[in-house]
Amino acid sequence: MCGIIGITSNKLVSSPIINSLKKLEYRGYDSAGIATIDSGFIKEVKCEGRVESLEDAVSKSKLTGNVGIGHVRWATHGVPNTINAHPHSSENVSIVHNGIIENSTLLKKFLINKGHKFKSQTDTEVIVHLITEYLKKDNLKDAIIKVLKKLHGSFALGIIFKDNPNLIVGARRGSPLAVGYGPGENYLGSDSYALKSMTNKISYLNDGEFCIIKKDNVEFF
Repeated sequence: MCGIIGITSNKLVSSPIINSLKKLEYRGYDSAGIATIDSGFIKEVKCEGRVESLEDAVSKSKLTGNVGIGHVRWATHGVPNTINAHPHSSENVSIVHNGIIENSTLLKKFLINKGHKFKSQTDTEVIVHLITEYLKKDNLKDAIIKVLKKLHGSFALGIIFKDNPNLIVGARRGSPLAVGYGPGENYLGSDSYALKSMTNKISYLNDGEFCIIKKDNVEFF
């Protein structure tokens, strides 16, 4: 079990993401990480251990950005270390994941044959490269639909994109995922507990749904 959080806002998001991750540590404390869209690029900070170590690393990195995702990990695929910590990112896509991708080995072979290079031992990194591959030909919504159809297993996902820096995609199959609504910002979280300090207006994705979250609206598909 892992914990995920995402925020899209008109304000800086690294501090509220860290605060939400502290509330999610009951879901995992092997490692923690955060990624934001910072000056047009995906920037990530990850560490082994608890969120307080991540907080120190983020303060030293001076991470900025109005859109971001965060994660606390309970290891399933791959040992608990910084490389296997979430988020997992390519140049264009960054993902946090709770769940297990049962066909990750087959998908990884397919992607390696396409020229993709993997850095971690996790099943999650497969999703990063799969989305990156489909975005070469498809728009964001169509790419997400195709990727979700390829995945076998359970997941709750939070995804950000370099080329769509104003939004977060959330997707759910088997694992719970909540959306929160606030003034000038909206949220994605593993559960309502992670979001309650920011909002009391919360809904849950139905199984098999995905959503596109912007600071001023949320669409469900």
